[in-house]
Amino acid sequence: MLQQRISIKDNNAEAALFRRRAMVAMAGVMVLTLMLLMNLYVVQVIHHDDYQTRSNDNRIKVVPVAPPRGLIFDRNGVLLAENRPVFSLEIIPEQVDDLPNVLDELIVLLKLDPEEKERFLKEVQRHRRFNPITLADQLSEEQVATFSVNQHKYPGASIEAYLKRFYPFADTFTHALGYVARINTTDLQKLDEQGKLANYAASRDIGKLGVEKYYEELLHGQAGYQEVEVNNRGRVIRTLKYQPPIAGRDINLTLDLQLQKKAQELLAGHRAGIVLMEPKSGAVLALASSPTYDPNLFVRGIRTKEYAALLNDPSRPLINRVSQGGYAPASTVKPLLAVMGLNEGAITPFSRYFGGPFFQLPGSTHKFRDWKKWGHGWLDVYRAIEVSADTFFYDLAYRTGIDTINRYMTAFGFGNYSGLDIYEETMGVMPSRDWKRLRRKQAWYLGDTISIGIGQGYWTATPIQLARAHSILTQHGHNVIPHLLKSIREGDGHQEPFREPTDQALSVKDDSYWKVAMEGMYRVINGTEGTGRRAFANTPYKAAGKSGTAQVVGLKQDQKYDAKRLKEEHRDNALFVAFAPYEAPKGVVSLILENAGGGSANAAPVVRAMLDAYLIGPEATPTPAPEEHP
Repeated sequence: MLQQRISIKDNNAEAALFRRRAMVAMAGVMVLTLMLLMNLYVVQVIHHDDYQTRSNDNRIKVVPVAPPRGLIFDRNGVLLAENRPVFSLEIIPEQVDDLPNVLDELIVLLKLDPEEKERFLKEVQRHRRFNPITLADQLSEEQVATFSVNQHKYPGASIEAYLKRFYPFADTFTHALGYVARINTTDLQKLDEQGKLANYAASRDIGKLGVEKYYEELLHGQAGYQEVEVNNRGRVIRTLKYQPPIAGRDINLTLDLQLQKKAQELLAGHRAGIVLMEPKSGAVLALASSPTYDPNLFVRGIRTKEYAALLNDPSRPLINRVSQGGYAPASTVKPLLAVMGLNEGAITPFSRYFGGPFFQLPGSTHKFRDWKKWGHGWLDVYRAIEVSADTFFYDLAYRTGIDTINRYMTAFGFGNYSGLDIYEETMGVMPSRDWKRLRRKQAWYLGDTISIGIGQGYWTATPIQLARAHSILTQHGHNVIPHLLKSIREGDGHQEPFREPTDQALSVKDDSYWKVAMEGMYRVINGTEGTGRRAFANTPYKAAGKSGTAQVVGLKQDQKYDAKRLKEEHRDNALFVAFAPYEAPKGVVSLILENAGGGSANAAPVVRAMLDAYLIGPEATPTPAPEEHP
C-alpha cells in the first residue's frame, strides 16, 4: 500500500501575495486617476480658451454680407444704374451626392438654359465646394414657386434673394457706363494680388467696363458680416452678431440723358462715334458709339450665342469708337497746324501762298493733289482753313518738318491718352522719326511729312482726342482733361465737385495766334466759301468748325475717287469738329462717321443737330442743305 503525500495550504502566504497585488493595482489606479485628473486640468483650465475657440468654430459661422453697390446718376439726378432685387438658385456642391444628375433635373424642372450646367461645373472647379454657387439668377416668380414646391428633393439647393445691377436705359449709355458681370478667375487673381479679395467674399459681380470699372472701388463699398450659430448640418439656428456693410458711394456723371438720347438718335444706322463736351471744364455731356448693345445681357450672364453674335458682328458694336477708334484726323487738324506755323514763324496772319492743283517736293515728280481739282488760288491762313486748302498745309508741313509737328501736336494731346475716366481708350498714333524706326523698321522720308500736313499718313486719332485738342484751342492752350465724373454724393446730400486742372498744355508767343485759328474755323461755317456754311445755315448762334474727309484706302497717282465703285468699308470717313457759341464756347462736338464720304456733306449736319440740341433744346430740328466738300 502506497503512502500518499499530503500538501498543506499556506493561507498566510496567499493573503500576503493578494495584499501586495491589490496595493500595486490600487497604486496603478491612483496613478492613472491622477493622470486623468491632471489631463482634465490641462484641458479644462490651462487650454480652456483654445478649446473654447475650437468649439465655437464648430457651431459659429462668420458669413460675409455684400455691400449694396453705389448708384449712378446723370448730371440732373436721373438714375442711370440701379440695384434691383432678384432671386437666384444656389447650390452647395459638397451637400449634393450626384451633382451632374441634380443639375440636369433642375434645368428641366425650371426650364433653364442647358449651358448653365457647363458654366456651373466650371465655377465648382474655381471655388471651394462648401461655398454656395449660383446655378441661375433673375428667376421668375413661376420658377421660384416651382422650386419651392420641390425643394425637399434637392438638399444643398436653395433660393436666395439679393440685389442685381440694372441699366434702365439699356443700350443708351453702354460705352460710357460699361457694366458689371460675374467675378471670374482673372478678377479673383487681381483682387488677391491687390489685397482686396476679402472685401469681395460675398460679392458676385464686379465692374468690367466703363465708369463701372474705373470707379469700382468707389462704387463697391465695404463688405459686412454676420456671426450665426449653425447645427451639425450647417443650418443657421440664430444670428449672434451683425456688422452691416458700408454701401458703395453714389455718383453723378457729367452726362445728360436728353443729350445722350439725341446723340444715339443721330447715329442710328451708322458706324460712328460722337462726343459733346464743355471746352472749359472738360465735362463730357454726351458720348455715344454706334452700333451699341444692351449691357443688361452681361449682368444677367450673356449666353454663348449672344456673345458670339456681338463678336462676329462686322459693325463691331463692342468697340467704343469715341475712345478706341483710331482714324486719320484729316483736315480737322489744320487749325491746330496753323497755330504751330504761326508760332514757329513759318507763316504770318498776312502771308500769302498760291494754292495750285497740287504740291511737289523739290526734285520729285510725285504730285500731292489738292482736294479741289483746279486748286484754290491765292491763300492766307484764314482762307486756307475756310476752304480747307490742302496745298497750303502741304507746304507748311514741308517747311516746319515732322519733328516740329510732332512736338506741337503732342502738346495738343495726340498720341497719348486723353485722360477720360474709362480704361477703354487707345493712344492713337502721333508719328515721329523714332516711331517709324521702331514700328516700321524704316527711316522717315520727307514725303511722309507732307501727308501728315493734312492729317493723313500714319497719323491716327480718336474723336475724344479731337474734342480735347480743339478745347485746348478754344481755351488758348489751357490743358483740358475730359471727364465723366461730376460729383460724389455724400450721405447728407452734399456733392463733392470735380476738381478742374489748371495747368498749361501749350504756350505761344502771341495770344492772337489762337484767335487766328479760331477765326479760320469761324469762316468755315460763316464765310462765303466755308465748307460747313450750308450745314449751319440759319443757326441762332454763331459756331466755328472744321470738316475732314479721311481716305481709308490709298489711290494711285492719277486715280479719281469714286465712292460708287468702292466697297463700303473702303469709302472715305467723314469727320467734323465744331464749337459754339463762338465768342464764349460752351460746347465742342467731335464726330466720326465711318465710310460716309465727305465731312462737310455728311458729318457737319449731325454736328449741327447736336449743338442745336445743347444750345437750343433736344427737340431742335435743323434743316441744313449740305454740299460736297471735305
